[in-house]
Amino acid sequence: MIVVTGAAGFIGSCMISKLNQEGFKDVVAVDDFSHEVKNKNLEGKEIVARIHRKEFHKWLDENQRDVQFIFHIGARTDTTEFDQSIFDELNLNYTKKLWNQCVEYGLPLVYASSAATYGLGEHGYEDNHEIVDKLKPLNPYGDSKNDFDKWALKQEKQPFFWAGLKFFNVYGPNEYHKGRMASVIWHTFNQINATGGMKLFQSHNPEYKDGEQMRDFVFVKDVVEVMCFLMKHRKDSGLYNLGSGKARTFLDLATLTFKAMGKEPNISFIPTPEDIRDKYQYFTEANMAKLKNIGYSKPFHSLEEGVTDYVKNYLMEERYY
Repeated sequence: MIVVTGAAGFIGSCMISKLNQEGFKDVVAVDDFSHEVKNKNLEGKEIVARIHRKEFHKWLDENQRDVQFIFHIGARTDTTEFDQSIFDELNLNYTKKLWNQCVEYGLPLVYASSAATYGLGEHGYEDNHEIVDKLKPLNPYGDSKNDFDKWALKQEKQPFFWAGLKFFNVYGPNEYHKGRMASVIWHTFNQINATGGMKLFQSHNPEYKDGEQMRDFVFVKDVVEVMCFLMKHRKDSGLYNLGSGKARTFLDLATLTFKAMGKEPNISFIPTPEDIRDKYQYFTEANMAKLKNIGYSKPFHSLEEGVTDYVKNYLMEERYY
């Protein structure tokens, strides 16, 4: 059996779809399953068991002999949440317990880290273990992910294979439930349908014009391809960036969304909310050399390709992946 935590979420549900496509039908889904909109992400997928996240550690103790691989994608991902105790419980301590179980039972583990660990990018965006202790994330979510990365690297006992994936700005189908935390493409699509236009955040940094803030946007179909590769590779443990390797502007993103919808761009700008303004990243770009150096050679979707696929084949059709 292959376990996917955060199974009803965005990346987790896409991973299950990819596993099914690859012929894996013995998938165990772990989540709290209390969110009706999220649960739609799992409709039609082949799953052998649904385990509540609070019961998962106990379930794993009892069923570890039947488990082949664990993708731990579940986490609290709200970058506007500032209750440290929530992140300690769900992102840090939960993952430590799972790590120790994987050590004990000889199970390979891929877990979700985040590009939020890089903070303002003072030390660049290279997945080098030497800089992990120096990183200064901008919020408790980023702290929780970096705290686990630091802890994992210090462990004498490690799973025989493990990888922590520093997800950059992932977009694509199955994020309908994410609300404020959904990708700018999702927000653009919905704003265009509601108002005919899109409001992007102004720049509050003189080095960047409005809309020219840059992110490494990565299509979720590329993310699950990399995760499948690592499941088969099972060596070269460590932290890995998972972005496209190419920063693009929010203006590009919004313009491409209009184009995919067959509409002329109508873009205006509003002040960045004050609660995130001083913690706002103006540039991120994944250095992808490390992943390529261990043999991953599949090309990533360009922003043009990814946005077109997402908008035309999923958002406009109200389809799931």
